Amino acid sequence: MRPYWKGYLKLALVSCPIALHAACSSTERIAFRQINKATGNRLRQQLIDEETREPVAPEHKGRGYEVAKGQYLIVEDAELEAIEIESTHTIEIDRFVPRSQIDQRFFDDPYYVMPSEPVGQEAFAVIREAMRGKGMVALGRLVMSKRERVIALEPYDKGLLGTTLRYPYEVRKPEDHFCDLPDFTIAPDMLRLAEHILDSRASEFDPATFRDRYEEALLAHLKAKQAFSPSHHSITSSARASSVGGTSRPSTLAVVRLSTKSNRVGCSTGKSPGLAPCRILSTYSAARRNSSS
Repeated sequence: MRPYWKGYLKLALVSCPIALHAACSSTERIAFRQINKATGNRLRQQLIDEETREPVAPEHKGRGYEVAKGQYLIVEDAELEAIEIESTHTIEIDRFVPRSQIDQRFFDDPYYVMPSEPVGQEAFAVIREAMRGKGMVALGRLVMSKRERVIALEPYDKGLLGTTLRYPYEVRKPEDHFCDLPDFTIAPDMLRLAEHILDSRASEFDPATFRDRYEEALLAHLKAKQAFSPSHHSITSSARASSVGGTSRPSTLAVVRLSTKSNRVGCSTGKSPGLAPCRILSTYSAARRNSSS
């Protein structure tokens, strides 16, 4: 799997080559494409000038910082390049802090961190086990997507879990939202009742019990719709074709592409598929071939 970032992890005189891989992904979710229902063709967005309503050529596309309503300060690419933070491709650990001291609001994106070359595996293990033994989290900096980010590193299984942290200006103050909530004197019997309910429903954290009911319902709906369609191209019989110059063409085409992991789909494992089909890929060209046959 291609890493998101490659560089070095450095602690004083100890360094090792590492790679960062995204720990989370939303690509498994069902995705739809925007299409023209009259032709079944995929739609492409076009840049339009807000005032003139005329299309804008790609070479005229630029960046603007809004200084007043409708007034923009144009910023050229060369200006941004001049102020870019130089990337050394190194995460240099600045300090160590207790995990419990990090406010969870500051956690952003998680990454799996691992040695990228065999020569650095021992140094990596030394740093990992030193943190594990002390129960500490390392804080360092790295450049990602032209921006410098603070990253927290902590032992996770045989590797490290690196989580980028938000800057203080990105975190909203709680008092701005909780300031109007009144203070209550809680009756002891009400508190005991609430504690009893909590105790009766206490359990271990198990994300395997999480269910995305909307995703499941959507998958079931798409499977049912495909099964009852007149063909695998998902063209409704009432609008299967429209006469254009004597040629029959499909007038409605629903394009759906479902990407799922092999452990969710039976086709790649030899098991019977559940709600998730291997892949449903409807294309306009295939629909045209079907209509002409």
